[in-house]
Amino acid sequence: MRVHAILLIGCLSTLSGPLGAIRAPAQTLSTYGTPGLVDMPTAEVLPDGTLALTTSNFDNTSRNTLTFQMLPNVYGSFRYSFLRDFDAGVGLSRYDRSFDVHFQLRRETAAGPAIAVGLRDFGGTGVYASEYLVATKHVTPDVTVTGGIGWGRLAGRGGQRNPLTALNGRFDTREDSNAGGISTTGQLDFGNWFRGDAALFGGLRWDVTPHWSVMAEYSSDTYSAEAQRGLSDVRAPFNIGASYRFDNGVTLGGSYLNGSALAVQLSYAFDPRRAAAPGGQGAAAPALKPAEQVALASWNLAQGGTNGSQSPRLNDVLKSQLEAQGLRLINFEREGASARITVENLRYGAAAQAVGRTTRVMANTLPPHLQQFEVTLAENGLPTTRIKSQRSDLYELEGDLDEAWRSLARTEIEDAPERIAVDQEIAAFPRFTYRFGPYTQLSFFDPDEPLRYEIGAELKATYQPAPGWTFAGQLRQPVIGNLDASARPSNSVLPRVRSDWARYASESDLRLSHLTADYSWRPGQDLFARVTAGYLEQMFGGISAELLWFPVGSNLALGAELNYARQRDFDVQFGFQDYDVMTGHASVYYKTRGDYHVQVDMGRYLAGDWGTTVTVDREFNNGFKVGAFATLTDASYEEFGEGSFDKGIRVEVPVAWLTGKPSRRSITQVIRPVLRDGGARLNVQTRLYDKVRDSRGRALAAQWGRYAR
Repeated sequence: MRVHAILLIGCLSTLSGPLGAIRAPAQTLSTYGTPGLVDMPTAEVLPDGTLALTTSNFDNTSRNTLTFQMLPNVYGSFRYSFLRDFDAGVGLSRYDRSFDVHFQLRRETAAGPAIAVGLRDFGGTGVYASEYLVATKHVTPDVTVTGGIGWGRLAGRGGQRNPLTALNGRFDTREDSNAGGISTTGQLDFGNWFRGDAALFGGLRWDVTPHWSVMAEYSSDTYSAEAQRGLSDVRAPFNIGASYRFDNGVTLGGSYLNGSALAVQLSYAFDPRRAAAPGGQGAAAPALKPAEQVALASWNLAQGGTNGSQSPRLNDVLKSQLEAQGLRLINFEREGASARITVENLRYGAAAQAVGRTTRVMANTLPPHLQQFEVTLAENGLPTTRIKSQRSDLYELEGDLDEAWRSLARTEIEDAPERIAVDQEIAAFPRFTYRFGPYTQLSFFDPDEPLRYEIGAELKATYQPAPGWTFAGQLRQPVIGNLDASARPSNSVLPRVRSDWARYASESDLRLSHLTADYSWRPGQDLFARVTAGYLEQMFGGISAELLWFPVGSNLALGAELNYARQRDFDVQFGFQDYDVMTGHASVYYKTRGDYHVQVDMGRYLAGDWGTTVTVDREFNNGFKVGAFATLTDASYEEFGEGSFDKGIRVEVPVAWLTGKPSRRSITQVIRPVLRDGGARLNVQTRLYDKVRDSRGRALAAQWGRYAR
């Protein structure tokens, strides 16, 4: 076996062809929703940043997979599978959750194949638990050959002694995955990886046209667990398949598995950097008016071209022009040749676009002798960043092919003043806003019902009496759904801070989701502070205090938060239960020079457990985000229960990405395999970092390409 494996990889390594140095990305996705042939993996990867959604169905199995190309050579997958009557002994079907990761160790070149190593189901129930080492090579521009060696489930057919035993004898044996039962579900089974018998697999793909592909493979997976339960009839080790790729990223495929089963598959792969509505549908930035025309405007003539007292007419025009661009004027001052303005961005996902629109409105409105523009961005009356630019640069760079980035080189970005002066003539405060409309709430992976939902009516209202002060509330009235139909009681041994979610849904009707008073201010340079009190979220009320240090030109920010929280009654009205807790975290935020953002939170959670949450997001300049998080605390795996520790995936899609119209709204979905009480954090809606980060220096500069849009 060891010799055969070495010969297989060696032969693939020596294959060469007339192609270039680096091959095209994967053309097909397997039934597991990852780059592959039919069932077997290949060493290929997707284009960097690609997000792929796949559903495949055959026999008594349905696999639904989300795959994300996190790095150019690394992808990760989350899979939710339905195996009908799999737990036949107790008359239950299995809803199985699993994670995969794939590392491409070597890219394909003319001299040798791509080589990759991967883990399937490394943190789930172990139904699909396996590991592989695989090589893939183009032998012609249209024909690709793959060969590999697999462990675990991929060693079911033709398995022989593990070649890794030459390194260490412990690789000779492999324990049953998650033999400890449901309490071990979700643990990383390090001790089993690449252990036990190993078997060879392989196959080829022929790309008949740029759209059509056909595949054939020798599979080392015998589907033994399914066959023992009578769910699969495995007659042959060969699988064949075909797929058709549409230009919009959709792929439709079919295959014949194990000599007995027909499978159908649908995939959709897309690049989040390319919006669903490319180019956008919002109005263009206002064209610059000639300085002479601006000087002759009635509101400027009324001032006689002097630096005298401000004309209410000028304020009114400036305010209305900014409102037309989706910007709220908070303050306006003049001193000598400088004009200082404070605005709040109500429309644009990129703060740089809000700055560009503001300066253009200033140039088209203010008297020509005001040559230096100072724009302060604010969030709910909290000043965040000040941008200084010259009026003359706007005119000089107008129409320049590299207008945005040349303007950035001439712009100063600095910390904002600590306070906003309130201009009574502008009347930015007090301010009252509200929104009435529908809402949707989803819950995934309940063992009794994979998808639970609730649709209802929602009323949101905010009142801002002065800069920094915000009173906010939200009422929800459920109308239809099955979120309240769960009859599975919590079996948690920890305080039930999250696992009683079904009781909050079933024992409430009209809900006061939150009702808070919030005060945010700037205690010093690069410092932000917040205090929030009231009904903080659906399950907890109390008081929350936060301090954030965030230098304007830094990728690093540090935060600290302290909360006193008390559990709310299940009717989500005004009452409280007996449980209360002091909770809080110290946080480190770091934005890499690429698309990645790392957040580490260390502290005490709602159930009284102490630990750390690590979150890694890939964030594209258009606001699209895909990330993963994991929390480990001093609560043991047994105390945590099913899932072993808190973990999940989150996807944030800007509304502007879908519609092409400017908007600051986004749709966020957290995919959490199981919601338990360990590692649960208070949901405070007004945390400072998320409020100010997009308008701080580095993030602002990264989006400067939108400045002239």
